[in-house]
Amino acid sequence: MASNYSKEQIGIFYALAAFVFWGLIPIYFKQVASVNPFEVLLHRVIWSVLVLFILLYISKQFHLVKEVLTNLTQLKYLLLSSFFVSLNWLIFIYGVSSNKILETSLGYFINPLISILLGFLFFSEKLNKNQLISIIIVIIAVIVQIISVGNIPLISLGLAFSFALYGVVRKKLNIASLPGLFIETIIMLPFALFYFYYLITNHTSSFVNDTAYITLMLSLGGIITVLPLIWFNAAITRINLSTLGMLQYTGPTISFVIAILLYDEVLTNSKIITFLLIWIALAIFSYDTFKKKNTSFNH
Repeated sequence: MASNYSKEQIGIFYALAAFVFWGLIPIYFKQVASVNPFEVLLHRVIWSVLVLFILLYISKQFHLVKEVLTNLTQLKYLLLSSFFVSLNWLIFIYGVSSNKILETSLGYFINPLISILLGFLFFSEKLNKNQLISIIIVIIAVIVQIISVGNIPLISLGLAFSFALYGVVRKKLNIASLPGLFIETIIMLPFALFYFYYLITNHTSSFVNDTAYITLMLSLGGIITVLPLIWFNAAITRINLSTLGMLQYTGPTISFVIAILLYDEVLTNSKIITFLLIWIALAIFSYDTFKKKNTSFNH
């Protein structure tokens, strides 16, 4: 039992690293808000391929890439996960550049609920009474926030479903983080290169025609993209989706704070209520998980 407990602890560490990073990432995308979201996306893809290539070379994992490339079933799943993650990236970039950090944050508040539901549907993950209570509290919190927005938050729902489905596909695959991410970005690479060529030939590329600062920021897209995804995929093979789902609230909470402190979002009463409810739910869920793990460890 001790080794399983240690494995889960490592998974929680990786998950928190990923979600804290994602909570802070709107700051980066605000720097390139003047750039077309599709161009930002293509640079995320191109520079991610380069970063992953270097990491695979250093870690001597290219043989794992070859193994995946010869497995047709895994390739089919990676095509699907590549689609979901690229869709998620595009929606997020658009949301931040359109001054809708609130909606992107709401999307990642909704996302864990979708992850928990999919964990139940696809992996038969069971939830006890306290965990169900915490989920109900979160549902109420999300409803309060949706009502305060005043319309159907398409950005929020798009982010929530695309990322939850990406998590399901990657959990089913259960392959090493670096090789999986490398193949996902390689799948996107032809589309990114074609669009980059189109922008250059039409003299509309911000990377080429804009300031040196914008060029630098776009070239950092690979590191910004790869680091948290490596941590996320390292976490998802070590902990179940329900635990991962609750930890995910770290990211959108940080984004909410950034929106208020850095970008002058108004802290309304509904936002305060949402925060309080979500952290109460998180406290219940975390206490229950901790108590359960302690009991298992002592036995």
